[in-house]
Amino acid sequence: MGGQQLINVNLEDIKVLPKWAQDLSNKYCSKTVNMYLIHGNIRDFLPHAMNEGEFRFTKVQEYIPEVLFGNRDVIVYYDRSSGITFCNGAMEKEYISTMQKYYPEIKKEDLLSKDPIKSLTSIEKYIYINITQKKRLVLLIDYAETIIPNDEIGNLDETDRFCLVTLNRWSHDPIFTQNDVSIMLLTENLCDINKRIANSPSIVKVEIPLPDLTVRTMFCNYLYTQNLLIPDRGINCSKIGSLTSGLTLWHLHQIATESYTMGESVSLDYIRDKKRKILENEGAGLIEFIETEYNLDLVSGHEFVKNRFKNAAKAIKHNQLDVLPMGYLISGPIGTGKSFLVSAFAGEIGIPMVIIRNIHGQQNGFTENNLEKVLSILKAISPVAVMIDEADAMLGSREDKSTNSESSRIFAQIANFMGNTEYRGKIIWFLITSRPDLIPIDLKRQGRAEEHLALFYPETIEEKIHLFETMKQKLNIKVEDCNLSSIFKSVNFEMSGADIEAVLVRAKMNAAMDNRVKVTQEDLKQTIKDFIPPVYPYEIELQNLVAILECTSKEMIPKRYQNMERAKLASEIRELKQLLNIK
Repeated sequence: MGGQQLINVNLEDIKVLPKWAQDLSNKYCSKTVNMYLIHGNIRDFLPHAMNEGEFRFTKVQEYIPEVLFGNRDVIVYYDRSSGITFCNGAMEKEYISTMQKYYPEIKKEDLLSKDPIKSLTSIEKYIYINITQKKRLVLLIDYAETIIPNDEIGNLDETDRFCLVTLNRWSHDPIFTQNDVSIMLLTENLCDINKRIANSPSIVKVEIPLPDLTVRTMFCNYLYTQNLLIPDRGINCSKIGSLTSGLTLWHLHQIATESYTMGESVSLDYIRDKKRKILENEGAGLIEFIETEYNLDLVSGHEFVKNRFKNAAKAIKHNQLDVLPMGYLISGPIGTGKSFLVSAFAGEIGIPMVIIRNIHGQQNGFTENNLEKVLSILKAISPVAVMIDEADAMLGSREDKSTNSESSRIFAQIANFMGNTEYRGKIIWFLITSRPDLIPIDLKRQGRAEEHLALFYPETIEEKIHLFETMKQKLNIKVEDCNLSSIFKSVNFEMSGADIEAVLVRAKMNAAMDNRVKVTQEDLKQTIKDFIPPVYPYEIELQNLVAILECTSKEMIPKRYQNMERAKLASEIRELKQLLNIK
C-alpha cells in the first residue's frame, strides 16, 4: 500500500495520539524511512488512556510496540545490558527456532547475546529471513548512545565502529522500508549519539517532550482518585498541574508519594520547593532558580533602562508577546547593578528567573549533553527569564575556540535556540557583561539579544543620594537624618552602586560595635574617609567605552561621553586594550 494511502487509512487512529507519536506515525506511513531516533523524555510515564478517574501509563518501550506498532509480527528489543529480548515468550521461541534452523553453527547463547557485534549480526540475519516470509518487524535499540557514542570515528573502538557502520547501512537499505522493517533508536540526549547518525537525513528524529499542562493535570487527578495525592486546603489538581511545568509525571508521582508517606498535604510552598530542587538537580548544576521579591521600583537611577523594562513588563502582562525582543544585552562597568536590575525585572512580571552557570564541561561531550537538558527544561517551564552573567566568558571569545568542534556546536545550539521566534516573550534572555565587545555579533544581532541596554556609575550628587536611599532600603539599614549632600561632596572618586553598598555595610558594622542600631552621619563620614575603592581605572574606562559603543540611545550615555564620536571611541578602546595587553 502506498504511503499516502496508508496515512489516509490510519488517519483517525493517528489523530488521537500525542504530537510526537503522530509525527512518528505519519513518517512511518509515508514509507520513505525505516530508522527513527527517539529522544527526550523517554524514561517517563507516557499517557495512553486518560479517562475520568483513570490514567493508564506505560513506558516508551511498551508504548511504541503496543500503541504504534501493535500489529507487528515480530517486536525485538536490544540493549547492552539485557541483550536481545522479545515482546513475549512466543516471539523469542520462534526466533531461536528459526535461527537454529537456518544458522545451526551459531551457538544458542549467542542468539541472545549482549555483545553488540554478535547481536546486530544475528538480528540482521533474522530480519532477512522475515523479509522472505513477508513478516513485519520492529526493532527497539535502547541506550543507543552506548553502541554509537558521539565521538570522532577515529576515536571509536572496533565494536562501536561496527555498530555505526551497520546502523548507517540499515538506514539506507530500501529493502527494509519496502518490507516493513522499522528500527527505533532510543536515547535521552540527542547530543550523545554519533553525529553521522544524529545528523543523517535518512533518519527521522522524534523528540518526546515533557508532559504539558493537560497531561499533568490529568495525572494529578489520577493520583488524587488513588488517594496518593492530598492537596492542601484550597488547592486543586488544576493548580498543581499549573505549578509543575518542567516536571515529568515520574516527578509528580514522587512528590505525591513522599508527601503521602510523611502524612503531609501538598502545599504551594511544598511544590515550589520540590520543583526548584528537582529541576536544579536535573540541570546538573547548570541552572539555579533565583527567588526575587524585588521589582523595578527598588532600582535606583537608570531611568531610561527601567522605562524600557516597564514597557516590556506591560506588554507581557497584556500578552503582547510579538512586540518583545528575543533577548537583552545588558552591559556596563562592574558594580552598576546589572544582575540586580534583571532580577527586579523578573519580579516585576512575576515569572521565574533562572541563572545558567558553568556550561562548559570538563569532558568531551559533557557540555552538549548538559546544554540539551537545560534547553529542554527552559522550554518546559516557560515563561521564564534566563540570565547569563559574565556572558562574555560563557558565550564569548575570550579564548580562541575556532578549532574546537564541540565549542562550535555548542555556540550554534545556543544561537539557534535564542533565535527561535516560537519562544518570543516566553523565554527572555539576558546576557550580562562588562565586556560586550567579546560577545560574538551572531548573539547580539536582531532576532537574538537584540535590545542593547547599558548601565553606568551615578554622575551627580542627586543620583548618588538616590542610590544611597535605595541601598539603605534594600539592606534594611537604619540611618539617622544626616546631610548626605555634604557627605557625597567630600567624595573625590567615582562611586559605583557596589561601593555605596560596601560603605553602608561597613558603617552599620561600626555602629553595631558601639551597640547602636542606627548609623550616624559621623559613621558615614569616617567610613568614606577610610574607604579605598578597588582601583582599576583603565579597566573601568574600557568597560565604560565598550558599553557606550553598544548603546543605541544617547539618553543612556553619561553626559561626558555623549558628544564623543564613535571613531574616537573605537580608537580609545584600541589604545586601552594595548595598554592592558588584552583582546
